Amino acid sequence: MSTVHTKPLCTRPMTVLAHSVFLTGRLLRTLRRMPTFLVMGLVQPVIWLLLFGQLFRAVVNLPGFAHGGGGFLQFLTPGVVMMTALFASAWSGTAYLQDIDRGVMDRLLTSPASRGAMMCATMAYQGIQTVIQSLIIVVIALLAGAPFPGGPSGVGVTILAAVLLTLIFSALSNAIALLTRQQATLIAISQFTTLPLMFLSSAVMDLHLAPSWVGHVAEYNPMEWAVVAARQAMLAHPDWSTVWAHLGLLAAAVLVMAFLATRAFRTYRKST
Repeated sequence: MSTVHTKPLCTRPMTVLAHSVFLTGRLLRTLRRMPTFLVMGLVQPVIWLLLFGQLFRAVVNLPGFAHGGGGFLQFLTPGVVMMTALFASAWSGTAYLQDIDRGVMDRLLTSPASRGAMMCATMAYQGIQTVIQSLIIVVIALLAGAPFPGGPSGVGVTILAAVLLTLIFSALSNAIALLTRQQATLIAISQFTTLPLMFLSSAVMDLHLAPSWVGHVAEYNPMEWAVVAARQAMLAHPDWSTVWAHLGLLAAAVLVMAFLATRAFRTYRKST
C-alpha cells in the first residue's frame, strides 16, 4: 500500500505569511525607488493642518463646540491624520490596475502565491505608508504648537486607528479594481465615497454644530470611528471604553472587507 504524503495544515498559515512578506517587500521596493508619492501625499494634509488650523482657530469659541479645550489645532490633527489615511487608501487599487495592464496579475494568479497573501501584501503596504505619514503629521502639529495631553499612548492609538481605516478602504479599493479593471471607474467611486465620508464625520468640525441627522449618519461611518478613537485617546483623561469600542468596530470592518476583497479574485478570474 502506497502512502500519500501531505503537508500539515499548520504550514498553510506560515505559507500565507511568507508570501505576504515577499509580496509586501516587492511593493516597498517600488516605494523606495519612487518616494515622491509618499511625499506628495503629505502636501494636502499639511495645508489642512497649518492653513485651516490657523484660519478656523476661533471656531472653538462658538457655543456648542465641545472639544475646544486644547485649541483647534489639537482638535483638527486627528481628523487630518484620518483624512490622509482615507484618501491614500482609496487609491490603493491603482497598483492592481497597473499589475493587470502589465500582465503581472495573471502571472501572480497562476503562481503558488495565495489570494489572501496578495491582498494582505497590498493592505500591509498601505498600512506602512500610513504609519510614516501619520507620524510626520503629528510631528508637524507638535511643532506648530498643538498640545497632546494623551502623550505617546494617544499618538499610538491615533496611528493604530489610521492604519485600521487604511486597511478597510485599501481592501475596498482593491476589490473595485479587480471587479471593474477601469482606472476611471476607480477614480469616480473613490471620489464619490471619500468626500462624503469625510464631511459626514467630525474630522474638521464638531458634530455638535452640525444638523442632528449628520450625527446619526456619522455613527455608522468608519471615518468617524477612527476620528473619535484618536481624538479621545489624545485627551489627558481618555474614556478608554469609547476608544476600544471604536477600535473594535474598525477591526471588525477590516476582517469583513479583507474577506470580501479576497473573494473578488474569483470574479476577476472568471472574467478573464
